[in-house]
Amino acid sequence: MARFTFTETFGHYFNDKKDLQDYLSRTFNVSKLRVSLNKPNNVFWLAYVDDLPVGYAKLKLHSPSKFINSQNVCQLQKIYVLKDFLSLGIGRELQNKALKRAAANNAENIWLSVLKSNTRAITFYEKNDFDKIGNHDFQIGKEHFEFQAMAKDLK
Repeated sequence: MARFTFTETFGHYFNDKKDLQDYLSRTFNVSKLRVSLNKPNNVFWLAYVDDLPVGYAKLKLHSPSKFINSQNVCQLQKIYVLKDFLSLGIGRELQNKALKRAAANNAENIWLSVLKSNTRAITFYEKNDFDKIGNHDFQIGKEHFEFQAMAKDLK
């Protein structure tokens, strides 16, 4: 699921498909995902439609951001939904589960990073009361990505 949704979302940005494949192999290999699933600081949700997995979310508890002064912060690291299922509100359901879990953990804020050119996602988060709080860059292979950090107050 992680490989498919990442490729659907970001694959077209890679001029060198080897860079994409190398990143997928490093980031979404079974042993690395197994370790991530077993970390007590990580919480995952899978979304299904007719028993078919179509999306997932990952919340990292206790994940400070350089853009937020509080240390009692969670990071919404991932919300991915397969393109064919985006219109079903699955992203909102996954987000709501993550927000509820962060609040139950007494987090003061929740933050995330979104690709600056992903206006659909930015609009989604803005509609759900996330504010832009900063910018940062990320490089994968030869590709340079500009991200927007966003946060929501949970107090």
